Amino acid sequence: MINSVAIIGAGPSGCALACFLKMRGIDCVVFDNDKSPSLMVGESLVPAVIPILRRLGIEERIAEISRIKRGAALRHGNGNRVDFAFQQFGRTFPNYSYNIPRPQFDQVLKSRAKELGVQFVDARARLDKVVVADEETLKLSAQSLLAAGLNRSSEPDLLIDATGRTRLFSKLLNISSRRGPRNDIAHFAHFKNFSADSELDGQVVLTALRCGWSWQIPLKDVTSVGVVFNSEAAKYYGATADRRLDAAIEHNDVLRRAGIERQRVSDVMTYGNYQLMSDQAHGRGWVLLGDSLGFVDPMLSPGVFMALESAVILDQLVFNNKLKNQQELNKACASYFSQMRDWHDAWSRLIAYFYDGRMLSMGQMRDHIRDQSSFWSVSRYAEPIVSRVLSKLVSGVGTRSDLNHSILHYSTEHLIKDKTCLQANQISSVLTKNDLDHIELIQKFGSVDQQCGLA
Repeated sequence: MINSVAIIGAGPSGCALACFLKMRGIDCVVFDNDKSPSLMVGESLVPAVIPILRRLGIEERIAEISRIKRGAALRHGNGNRVDFAFQQFGRTFPNYSYNIPRPQFDQVLKSRAKELGVQFVDARARLDKVVVADEETLKLSAQSLLAAGLNRSSEPDLLIDATGRTRLFSKLLNISSRRGPRNDIAHFAHFKNFSADSELDGQVVLTALRCGWSWQIPLKDVTSVGVVFNSEAAKYYGATADRRLDAAIEHNDVLRRAGIERQRVSDVMTYGNYQLMSDQAHGRGWVLLGDSLGFVDPMLSPGVFMALESAVILDQLVFNNKLKNQQELNKACASYFSQMRDWHDAWSRLIAYFYDGRMLSMGQMRDHIRDQSSFWSVSRYAEPIVSRVLSKLVSGVGTRSDLNHSILHYSTEHLIKDKTCLQANQISSVLTKNDLDHIELIQKFGSVDQQCGLA
């Protein structure tokens, strides 16, 4: 039923799907306006992405430009820290992933698609709203068809929205969406001479701040440092993105020490609205893909994996099957939408453990069990099981498993004996009076060290 496809957008999801379609012998054209920023979120991958890179035939190329990643760490300003090493799960999922320079990563995917014979149109796709069978839908404009060497008699059977957070189709068709419970904003940049404090190769470190949290991602030559806080609280850190990022670093003792000799080597980028899911994923002649469909909080680094996974699922359900009519296509697309919502809900549930303090508290309890529990303690025998389950959840290998989520929930309920530590490990969304006074001093006199010098 589907013999040709037009993909709008040349990011990871669009290029990955184009590769899969070409491998199946399905004609596709990708519209690429080539306006990607020099710095993008999504610089760290989870191990579940490795099988997809291998299927695309690009893992070796990605390894050449990236930093291998062996795990992640959570730490709090109160001194608590927990390290997680990725585990091997069979032959399919390795005990590593990569920290990637996003623009170069995207270019590798695009180059791979071109090698497979995918046609790219270096122009912005223009769409017309039309009504077909009493249903409002979209068609490529005559101008865009001409740019792709097509006409009305040869126009694509299916349009794919891979425009990311631009969400082109949703805006044109007024598709509603649901947002997550948080209202955060992030500022980040690349630095030299900024320690990520990694205990493992390429380990990503997530630091709980007095308000919000920070990431430190070690790349090949620089460290990506970002801060995430409530959009209202962010205003107190300064009027501009660079002032907010510097003030947030100086406001946290751990970050300040790690970056005391830091040198920023990029512009400061800003991202907002980290949790969103469209209420509709498909219609007559069109489908939403990757971030155009929805995206989750960047904590735990699921973004690029989710973009690629959406291409894998859509390819498997829609293009791997010989669909005969519109009814079968609708059913396949509905299954795709259901699976993507399941993925988003699973990541959101897991990320909630970080914000409410359970993840860090559970990690502390794990270390306590290993070091101090008796040989006959039930907790000592339960701990390896919980650690393996947690590794599956955060690596993307078993994130959707209800059993894994149940084990984690049960463990946090019964293994965390000191419930007061939960409140201490929570990620706050508000600033205290002392915090505001401290930020005001930083903005007026500079860093803490400069303040001491003035004194």
